Amino acid sequence: LHSYANPDNERKALEIVAEQMPEAYVTLSSKLLPQVRFYNRISTTVLNSYVGPILRDYLLSLIKKLDAANFKGVLLIMQSNGGVTSPQVAMEMAASTLLSGPAAGPIAGIAYTSIQGYEDCITVDMGGTSFDAALVKEREPLLITDGNINRHLIAMPILGIHTIGAGGGSIGWIDDGGLLHVGPQSAGANPGPACYSLGGTEPTCTDSDLVLGYLNPDFFLGGKIKLDVNAAEHAIKEHIAKPLGLSLTEAAAGMYHLINVSMASGIKEVSIQRGFDPRDFPLVVAGGAGPIHAGMIALELEIGLIIIPKESSIFCAAGMLLSDLKHDFVRTYHGVLHTLSHERFTSLFKKMEDEGYSVLRKENITEERIKFIYSCDLRYTGQYHEVNVEVKKEEILTWDIPGILERFHKDHDRLYGYRLDDTPVETVNLRVSAIGVTDKPKFTEEGYAGEDPGGALKGERSIFLPNEKEFVSVNVYDGHNLKHGNRIPGPAIIEQIQTTIFVPPEYHVVLDRYGSYTMALNEAKGAVTCPEI
Repeated sequence: LHSYANPDNERKALEIVAEQMPEAYVTLSSKLLPQVRFYNRISTTVLNSYVGPILRDYLLSLIKKLDAANFKGVLLIMQSNGGVTSPQVAMEMAASTLLSGPAAGPIAGIAYTSIQGYEDCITVDMGGTSFDAALVKEREPLLITDGNINRHLIAMPILGIHTIGAGGGSIGWIDDGGLLHVGPQSAGANPGPACYSLGGTEPTCTDSDLVLGYLNPDFFLGGKIKLDVNAAEHAIKEHIAKPLGLSLTEAAAGMYHLINVSMASGIKEVSIQRGFDPRDFPLVVAGGAGPIHAGMIALELEIGLIIIPKESSIFCAAGMLLSDLKHDFVRTYHGVLHTLSHERFTSLFKKMEDEGYSVLRKENITEERIKFIYSCDLRYTGQYHEVNVEVKKEEILTWDIPGILERFHKDHDRLYGYRLDDTPVETVNLRVSAIGVTDKPKFTEEGYAGEDPGGALKGERSIFLPNEKEFVSVNVYDGHNLKHGNRIPGPAIIEQIQTTIFVPPEYHVVLDRYGSYTMALNEAKGAVTCPEI
């Protein structure tokens, strides 16, 4: 029950198990998560022990195969805190990898917006089954310590990513009350959307995108996959249009609108619900399906600037290459802040710092590449939930309680709309993140080629404009032939092998020097201004 304070019993149990069952995978809660709250700690420990043996066997097999192939590189494993780690640490701290896939997205978002001069951004990733949204503030993704995995609580630090069932395979359906929905059910990749001709019969988001003209049936994956327009039309007619008494266009447009509203609501969860105005952030859009919907989502939220990286369809993979090594440590030290022992306060931080230093040195990180982030879980006396507040090393050493308290009051006010300056503040946990800075791939810059995109013009296509509620013939451009500085006014379509971009009439697109698309409102709104291209 109190192993976070005294781990002797757990350690003795480990000795006994190791002697009787040396092959067993064992997790000590006192090592994995030495913090107060028994259920949170045990739930996380159980998750770690459930995933650990599977991950261990997989990584050992992978390492063996890499050795046989004479691999000379360094194998690193993505974690859900936005950092990478060695396979050895990942095997032991397996629960830290449970939400690691989408965690690389915000890291990539930081890189792509930083080179444009922005410190904040909202990242979204729309693939085949889900839509992931995250917020970055001052080049740091927001973290939470109370996530859930299929209803099981995990108390390790994870990026605050909000996921909804909205992707290219999301199925359109009608409930018993006659209301149209899109998702969270998904057709997946197989049988997939009806237009894939793999046996799928239910209408999906991709089918509606095709019927509305956004997708080119002859250029999906560069033409390697031919989409069946008739199958998409039939699915929407039979399952949506006829039951609701709508035309084919009305049904497809309704599906397109609903999924866009759902994704806009997902962005509100990571912004407005946490005290941030989404209009003050550039929107970084990723995923193969994301760029078709990005403009209308941003318009719904009055976001003035959208950045679509050239690697949008492999955004999280790119993010992994841009991630630093990262290890999180926690210790419980509960009490009213100004009554705590400064000596114990600093010694706990120092112990965690030493642990982080030791792990990173074992991962061959040199001293000059090691840095630490310090924070406290704070709350007003009488509250149950805490606010994690970053503290500076100088504040810890000089015992600058007023500085720590002021930051807590501000964060609490932003999150909950009030502050209680005269109410005592207590600390629950102290935290240290140990970071090993890695070498990053360099962004290549292209020379300016002028505004005229004529060299990339492929032709015209009739597409549906949601706000005008009509089909209009628009220019279609080959994204692979666009050059730095090329400017495309909306409405327009930009096609690439891995994605398609719909530029609404309210926006225009400029290809920046890094090969990414900057989509800006013609009439700027919010606090974000277009970067210098």
